[in-house]
Amino acid sequence: SILWSDGLKIYTLMENTACHGGFSCEHGLSLYIETFGKRILFDAGQSGAFADNAAKLGLDLSRVDAAILSHGHYDHSGGLHRFLGCNRTAPIYLTEEALEPHYHDDRYIGVDPELFSNPRLRFIRENTPLFPGITLRRDLTVLRPIDDGGLSVEEKGTKKAEDFRHEQYLLIEEDGRRILFSGCSHRGIENIAIHFRPDILIGGFHFSKMALDDARLFSAAETLKDIGCACYTGHCTGEKQFEVMKQIMGDQLHYLHAGTVLHI
Repeated sequence: SILWSDGLKIYTLMENTACHGGFSCEHGLSLYIETFGKRILFDAGQSGAFADNAAKLGLDLSRVDAAILSHGHYDHSGGLHRFLGCNRTAPIYLTEEALEPHYHDDRYIGVDPELFSNPRLRFIRENTPLFPGITLRRDLTVLRPIDDGGLSVEEKGTKKAEDFRHEQYLLIEEDGRRILFSGCSHRGIENIAIHFRPDILIGGFHFSKMALDDARLFSAAETLKDIGCACYTGHCTGEKQFEVMKQIMGDQLHYLHAGTVLHI
């Protein structure tokens, strides 16, 4: 499952599904990005298996220049222990709120507390340029309601419904194109797409638990179609939900699998 064109290279190190049996898969996301001479790790799945897939793709994680944690959930942060062992220098960029305790009902789904004191963590408080043409973005105009999905965050000993303030996005501006990476789009894929107006949007849409006849699924597909961005998704989008959106979006929508390589 390799899609070729000129420009940016994106290697799918971890996803819920694999392009064939040679790659591991798990509920998680990890992408390896090459652009402007830089190598970026965007999320690290829930275990160290992303690193095994990287080796199968011929990638050397020790050469990564920067790692990014899109938000503070285990299925994106669990592999960071493995990454820190593979790479001795790259900083890990995250928001301070990513280290707050996050829960699904009573189950802790946050970042492993053993990582909290690691000196390579770099906290993002506002929009931050990482390299020329590469920026971490925290700004977002929320036009459509955010669904907490039964998730909560603990604040001063009290749990409250998630507002996903720990989420951040990676924007690459290359050859007149805007390529946006979003881990799970908890704050709403429509909000994200309308705010950033990307040419290419990559990441999970968080629809996997949504009923296939839910109006929000159709609304999101119509919004993305109207914006005209090419979308590469998987992970928390849901395979059946993807098929519903595909009927509306057609060739604008593509499914990612572990082992997929994009040249876009």
